[in-house]
Amino acid sequence: PASPSSLPPARLPTTAALGEETLASASSSSDSDTGGASPPPRKKARASPAAAAEGAGEPGASAGRAGLTSSPSPSLSAGLAPLAANPLRASGSAGSTSSSSSNAMQANGAGGGQQQQQPPPSSSSSQGPELGCLSAQNGEASSGSTAGEQLAHANGLLPSANNGGGGGGGGGPSVNNGVSAPGGSVAEMGGGSGVGIGGSALKKKKRLSQSDEDVIRLIGQHLHGLGLNQTVDLLMQESGCRLEHPSATKFRNHVMEGEWDKAENDLNELKPLVHSPHAIVRMKFLLLQQKYLEYLEDGKVLEALQVLRCELTPLKYNTERIHILSGYLMCSHAEDLRAKAEWEGKGTTSRSKLLDKLQTYLPPSVMLPPRRLQNLLRQAVELQRDRCLYHNTKLDNNLDSVSLLIDHVCSRKQFPCYTQQILTEHCNEVWFCKFSNDGTKLATGSKDTTVIIWQVDPDTHQLKLLKTLEGHAYGVSYIAWSPDDNYLVACGPDDCSELWLWNVQTGELRTKMSQSHEDSLTSVAWNPDGKRFVTGGQRGQFYQCDLDGNLLDSWEGVRVQCLWCLSDGKTVLASDTHQRIRGYNFEDLTDRNIVQEDHPIMSFTISKNGRLALLNVATQGVHLWDLQDRVLVRKYQGVTQGFYTIHSCFGGHNEDFIASGSEDHKVYIWHKRSELPIAELTGHTRTVNCVSWNPQIPSMMASASDDGTVRIWGPAPFVDNQDIEEECSSMDS
Repeated sequence: PASPSSLPPARLPTTAALGEETLASASSSSDSDTGGASPPPRKKARASPAAAAEGAGEPGASAGRAGLTSSPSPSLSAGLAPLAANPLRASGSAGSTSSSSSNAMQANGAGGGQQQQQPPPSSSSSQGPELGCLSAQNGEASSGSTAGEQLAHANGLLPSANNGGGGGGGGGPSVNNGVSAPGGSVAEMGGGSGVGIGGSALKKKKRLSQSDEDVIRLIGQHLHGLGLNQTVDLLMQESGCRLEHPSATKFRNHVMEGEWDKAENDLNELKPLVHSPHAIVRMKFLLLQQKYLEYLEDGKVLEALQVLRCELTPLKYNTERIHILSGYLMCSHAEDLRAKAEWEGKGTTSRSKLLDKLQTYLPPSVMLPPRRLQNLLRQAVELQRDRCLYHNTKLDNNLDSVSLLIDHVCSRKQFPCYTQQILTEHCNEVWFCKFSNDGTKLATGSKDTTVIIWQVDPDTHQLKLLKTLEGHAYGVSYIAWSPDDNYLVACGPDDCSELWLWNVQTGELRTKMSQSHEDSLTSVAWNPDGKRFVTGGQRGQFYQCDLDGNLLDSWEGVRVQCLWCLSDGKTVLASDTHQRIRGYNFEDLTDRNIVQEDHPIMSFTISKNGRLALLNVATQGVHLWDLQDRVLVRKYQGVTQGFYTIHSCFGGHNEDFIASGSEDHKVYIWHKRSELPIAELTGHTRTVNCVSWNPQIPSMMASASDDGTVRIWGPAPFVDNQDIEEECSSMDS
């Protein structure tokens, strides 16, 4: 056969002459080209003058078919005229030349060819030599057919794919989405997905499920936001879905173009589609507000006043806002208006924000909420982070900062589970440790009568000794930093009646306070103003003092185990020997019960937001309470807690984690929402008395133990991507 490029221009035959000339041309072409031997046919020869659909210019089209010279009928020419005017032409498809006996079927570069069997002669003669146009919408073909050649069209793509039901035996290739595939004639056996005539059944496309339609609409909205409008049109056409209601589309366009009168008319069309009767009033108010502001910015004060008086005010909605809008009439220039109204000004930005507000009043079946796909993806990422036991970094809501192609997994090697440094400068049991509020220093108190201040290197996260504060005769069992980190208060054990207030910057002792030798001052807490603190002990003392140790207030008869000042500056929480935590107000001298346990509360700490309390309960372990609802939220398992005073802490980014020492020489870490520990840190050789998490460096934690050491915990050294990937894959498995 001659190559397609050598074929003469195809001319369109009449139906009457089509069969005879096809047979004659095919026969003469075969004999002349091969010397009498018939080559393997690329296509089946037509068997009758009946019309049959045929693909656009396939590479194997024979030269004999191209030699047909019959004149086209007027009706056929008229039927093909729209195709010639169609700007969507096939480009780069396999075969660019159509035979004269077939219609050019071109859509988005995909042409499909099919050979049809001859229909009964009576059918051919009754229908006449006209072009039969078989159109398909949303993948469902219409039922019209004629004796002329048929044009199949579905959402811009020509569906002539053989899905395995067509006959074989020398049939022409079938085409699916522009990709040729070997196989028999689609319509020959009546079992393919192509379009058949003469009574062949049309197989309808399977209807999409509701979830599939939702996904297609979400994708369409996202593509529309990227400006890929032609792609969206094709997607909606092929799927049979609708991105949004036609009235909503008109409404959107009119809002973005600032055609406010038309937008108001569109609201009347949308009214039956809106569930709430008040929603239309709110939407109209938002429209008129934008219209009013744009008039003011353009200097059209009279028009703006007309909108305010005759359109906004009669709505009788949000009168307070109307008063504010009327005040904008006094703005002298556009910049002043935009500043006072906190408005971006006339243009795409403000109208897009207006449209986002308007969309909230429309059902999603009418118009999708703005950026719905991005919001769903963001929620999925946040949910994965929330469920990640080791996630300990700042949450970034920007989707560009994460990969949507894999699930979020944090490695344990990135978590503070590994000993980074062991501080051995204390020469006896270390009872307490606490990072400063700015995270740059660590204070440790020991039975050896000293407090050591350590400096945290911001780059290497290594600690070095900064100052040693001496002279605490009974040892140091509790330390509290002032809110500005300039001062530090140190307390002793039960039999200590003294309290030390140190200037951290100079290392000087500012105040050594003792009200009575019979006192026991074992706990202290700073007022948020940094000018006062409260202290007390189990012998019934409960004082409020200033920085010079002067007694400001006292509360008699309260045997204090631990103290904490709330952020309101008035309420002091105190655990006492009655296994409870009560709130004391030093201003109006009132108190109230907040937490009641069944066993002694050895120590407690409060979260930054003041909502949660973390208790170390004798023989029970670590309990989490909600102070607002006054309920026990969770009991954490694993820790060994007797009657030693052990101090736990909140920590990590957003205080998502809880850490506590234990009498079994370990440090336990839990995720706040999980009762079981996610890490058990070993290394200490005696009871771990206190744990402190750096408030500014989520990957740093310190623990103090009776073994005389302070351990600094951090991520695994030399963590590389390969290790993280291996950990992730092992967790997946």
